[in-house]
Amino acid sequence: MTEQQSFYEQVGGEETFRRLVHRFYEGVAGDPLLRPMYPEEDLGPAEERLVLFLMQYWGGPRTYSDNRGHPRLRMRHAPFAVDRAAHDAWLRHMRDAVDELHLAPEHETELWNYLVYAAASMVNTPG
Repeated sequence: MTEQQSFYEQVGGEETFRRLVHRFYEGVAGDPLLRPMYPEEDLGPAEERLVLFLMQYWGGPRTYSDNRGHPRLRMRHAPFAVDRAAHDAWLRHMRDAVDELHLAPEHETELWNYLVYAAASMVNTPG
């Protein structure tokens, strides 16, 4: 009996998640609403954290938790005012990134549904 592959494995593993997140941060880098939420001059550390988080979430290596502990996403985002406009901008850049992956429709839907849920859960400011 063969072991069922994780979503991470089914979509191409680390390379796929690195492509997704790199494309996303290309959009963030030029976004006047989102870029100020990343205080580091270089977006590289934020990019690496998101790659590691998503890889772990979808069944890849546990490097994120090994390095940073429990994700505590809402707590980690609490210092930033995340309103509906930021939510929409985040999803706009993520949509571009997901589209460039050319995933199988069922994988794209599963990934996108999670990203929509995650974006909504980060909103912490009305407006």
